[in-house]
Amino acid sequence: MNDTRQYPERPIVGVGAVILDAGQVVLIRRRYEPLAGRWSLPGGTLEVGETLEAGVARELREETGLEVEVGPVIEVFDRILLDEERRVRYHFVLIDYLCWPVSGYLRAGSDVDAAVLVSPADLEPYDLTPKATAVIARGLQLAVEAPRSVR
Repeated sequence: MNDTRQYPERPIVGVGAVILDAGQVVLIRRRYEPLAGRWSLPGGTLEVGETLEAGVARELREETGLEVEVGPVIEVFDRILLDEERRVRYHFVLIDYLCWPVSGYLRAGSDVDAAVLVSPADLEPYDLTPKATAVIARGLQLAVEAPRSVR
């Protein structure tokens, strides 16, 4: 895969989500850099002309097979990864949402090696980044404070 996101001229907007299903969280194992081979939250980059909500719904469908209801923003943050020479190899501005599945079946899409549903109490073996763990904790808290809308 030719990674055109490396050494960008400006930050790239990414969207991701904490998908909650019956108290469990969807995790994916990334197939490509950055973080290839690592477990993480599903998501990807926004396309030109795409709204944030449409982008997160598309990325989640592509990576997990799930159609989701997009809820509130959990957090906005930078992910800046440097190379050995301290040059910026990747720079993303990430917006993570709280989401709930409404249809589909959990499966690994083309950009991921695996997709699983995990209890928040069982996250440790997945060796998530500290930021991913914090976003999940905040998403769980937000789900209690701002529960899913009734439709």
